[in-house]
Amino acid sequence: MTALRRIALLCLSMLALAGCNDEEAFDTQSQIGPNPVLPEPQQYLVPPMRLAKPVGWGPNETPTVSKGLKIQAMARDLANPRTVYPLPNGDVLVVESGGPNLEPVERPKDLIMGWLMASAHGGTKPGNRITLLRDANGDGVPELRTVFIDHLNSPFGVVLVGEDLYVANTDAIIRFHYTPGLTRITEPGTKLADLPGGPIDHHWTKALTASPDGSLLYVGVGSNSNITENGMEAEKGRAAVWEVDRASGRARIFAGGIRNPTSLAFEPQTKVLWAVANERDELGPNLVPDYLTSVREGAFYGWPYSYYGQHVDPRVMPQRPDLVAKAIPPDYALSSHVAPLGLAFYTAGALPETYRGGAFIGEHGSWDRNRFNGYKVVYVPFQDGKPSGKAQDVVTGFLAGEDGAHGRPVGVAVDRTGALLIADDLGNAVWRVSAAQ
Repeated sequence: MTALRRIALLCLSMLALAGCNDEEAFDTQSQIGPNPVLPEPQQYLVPPMRLAKPVGWGPNETPTVSKGLKIQAMARDLANPRTVYPLPNGDVLVVESGGPNLEPVERPKDLIMGWLMASAHGGTKPGNRITLLRDANGDGVPELRTVFIDHLNSPFGVVLVGEDLYVANTDAIIRFHYTPGLTRITEPGTKLADLPGGPIDHHWTKALTASPDGSLLYVGVGSNSNITENGMEAEKGRAAVWEVDRASGRARIFAGGIRNPTSLAFEPQTKVLWAVANERDELGPNLVPDYLTSVREGAFYGWPYSYYGQHVDPRVMPQRPDLVAKAIPPDYALSSHVAPLGLAFYTAGALPETYRGGAFIGEHGSWDRNRFNGYKVVYVPFQDGKPSGKAQDVVTGFLAGEDGAHGRPVGVAVDRTGALLIADDLGNAVWRVSAAQ
């Protein structure tokens, strides 16, 4: 063990002990719903950090599902799967990806975080490619697995519109020609639009979806820091949802002040755009709640100047009371530091009735609190196009004992049969959840 790792482990142990009492007394369930409890902010020289140690899955191990459901591995031994995207013909695209490592290291906290995050995924090197799974008979066991597109630049979002397949690399949207049944694309794609990438690329993932009529693309672009510590110039065009015209590549900011919009989807009934977002860190184990929200055109959601509406972040200087006055709260809190990375509305009829009409959310899990939070897939019921009840645990068992994790859920999607698909980047698997009978 290197001296840096010994120092990091010592610091993490001390920080974990320092944060225990506050967490034990707080009910994380009080931060789920439209009106979360928000404790007083805390500030740290080095914040509490604790990430579950990678354990992986045994050959016969799977996550745990709620009553009425069953789960199976659709694919294992992948290379950091982040996004799952079913095609109309039933094929499933799996985006295997990792960040470009363009984060400055200037403070003791940066050294600790760098080591912590590097150890979070074990020794798997990200594929930076898209793999195709073909399951022709719909039994969850692919007959074909092949590399579909290779040599991508930290891809994340993917969407098909007609014969155009769009991939959101970390620095650009790339268009590929697609015909049904295709098993490999070797022709280079064409760039539709640039996206904010380096030289600093703190939140590298770029979520992607298309408008219901297919004329526009929407992109989630995360901030270039936790709370502007890399300077405001580095935040140009970031912490926002972009709108991109498919015909011309013209891009504009659709909504701003969203620290890291990690997944986007249109609610089927109202055709309103929704997002899940990761909020800021280092204000305490119970601040700030990550959230699910509708994304209103021209709206400002607070980052970096305020959180959850008009709660001012004392660390940001100079402050902007004019922007804080415009900040609107998100629709639905998911609890602090659960790190939602996947969003999928469910309109199929294959799963039990309780899961119809609402949203499945993949919660990657906390790293900056002593008691783990997230590490599961939840379901938020909807009625008349809005959340209508408490989030329900659907897929759990990703944690292993007190300190470890078998896997961490990321993207979620619904396949042609109505089954729920889950990308697990730590477990290097894609899980398929279907009805028990």
